[in-house]
Amino acid sequence: DVYKRQLSGRVAAMRIRLLVVLLLCAVVVGSLGAREPWQAPQPFDLLILNGRVLDGSGNPWVREDLGIRADRIVARGRLAGATATRTIDAQGLVVAPGFIDVHSHAGGSVARETLRDAAGLLAQGITTIVANPDGGGPVDVAGQRQTLEANGVGVNVALLIGHGSVRGAVMGAARRAPTADEHAKMAALVQAAVDAGAFGLSSGLFYEPGRNAELEEVIALAKVAGGVYTSHIRDEGNYTTGLVASVREVIRVAEDAGVRGIVTHIKALGPDSWGQSAAVIADINAARARGVEVWADQYPYEASSTSLGAAVLPGPSGPEALKPRLAEPYSSEQLMKEVTENIRRRGGPASIVIASGRGAPDLEGQHLEQIAKTRGVTPAEAAVDILLKGGASIVSFNMAENDIRAFMQQPWTMTSSDGDLSLPGPSRPHPRGHGAFARKLAVYVRERNVVSLEEAVRAATSAPARVFGFGGRGELREGAFADVIVFDPQKVQDLATYSDPHQHATGMRWVLVNGRVVIDDGVPTKTLAGTVLRRQ
Repeated sequence: DVYKRQLSGRVAAMRIRLLVVLLLCAVVVGSLGAREPWQAPQPFDLLILNGRVLDGSGNPWVREDLGIRADRIVARGRLAGATATRTIDAQGLVVAPGFIDVHSHAGGSVARETLRDAAGLLAQGITTIVANPDGGGPVDVAGQRQTLEANGVGVNVALLIGHGSVRGAVMGAARRAPTADEHAKMAALVQAAVDAGAFGLSSGLFYEPGRNAELEEVIALAKVAGGVYTSHIRDEGNYTTGLVASVREVIRVAEDAGVRGIVTHIKALGPDSWGQSAAVIADINAARARGVEVWADQYPYEASSTSLGAAVLPGPSGPEALKPRLAEPYSSEQLMKEVTENIRRRGGPASIVIASGRGAPDLEGQHLEQIAKTRGVTPAEAAVDILLKGGASIVSFNMAENDIRAFMQQPWTMTSSDGDLSLPGPSRPHPRGHGAFARKLAVYVRERNVVSLEEAVRAATSAPARVFGFGGRGELREGAFADVIVFDPQKVQDLATYSDPHQHATGMRWVLVNGRVVIDDGVPTKTLAGTVLRRQ
């Protein structure tokens, strides 16, 4: 009986505990049920459905949809059943972040009314450019920003402050170190540019007046600028210091100034330097291993482009500088020897093709060897005559394929164009301005299998966005800006050639800049959807 009474008491206690648990569950369920009734989600402005999404990270594609409102990606996943003002079916196409060109000379062009829509850039999938490279561009970055913002622009634009421009504004063509007062003035100009949103300092130590600066001057100004330091190095071949030593200068600036260093349009220029990519890669990897952030960018061509003067006679090469040297027999003889040697360094006179210029208005598309034979002079004499008449820009075939491939395959190499936009005409600029990014996808991904599509997209999107600090760009994720490209990887093609460089690339079906459609089923809309980015 005692046992029965104890058992009965335990059962009663368990029943009470169970009742309490049930009451608590009822309270919780009731509170959950008190939420607002379920409603269908707000329609998207734009839905991109059924695409093979490459998010920019380098990961393989996944089948997903993107939902966009205003200028942002607000949903990513399987969004079947969602509604939108407009829907794009990306079945069989790749959806990726818009490309970022980290070395562009189009900053001035996109400020012009005739090129403001940046159609030649958008056709390659470029939605953001970094302007004022090689130490150039306006010193007044705030004014440049205001002009672009006031007139509108077809792509996003990030601005650098050029060391050469700053030095020229303060010191002119002086070939010496700055005084304390001059340094203070240069530092103030750099700081003003940073305050206006500049992302860092660019240099062109191969060009006047940047070549007149010692590295300590550059390091000091890079410290003021912070952010990134991107450099057309002092020597890409074997003109003066040599390729390897010049890359080490970038490493030193990055290390001493505490910035991210970029060897811009990295190459081994001329036969004397072919094969040196291995040494350069080893140096950059060693620097990165000890904690120095060193990067590079590259355009996928075997030819470079610069001025004839910079190529054959670095330093002052205008008529006012040449005439006195040509007047003296000894000086003239030395000048011709120098020009002859520099032509050889670039691969010989047949490798140097006239693009355009005041000194050669009727010679576009001809190489120095042709011009010299026609005139019955040496290639050096032909080159100097062109310089005396005002100079010219050139396209120079000077790179080896093995070096191009080796640099491209490095995880720290981003994609760039080093190009400008131009309207059709007699001049023949380098085709990279209208074709670089499409060429990489067509030639080095699809045809030659040098890099994968995933890696090519990463090198043009998330990598540059992180290097430059473009928050919310360069990747496809919820909350990111809707810079998006939709393309057929089997049909992307650069059409611009050395003989006909003004042709737009093909294969981009849809391109969005800040959520607005700027290429619609392959047709440019001329919408000025870009903005001028500001460093945070």
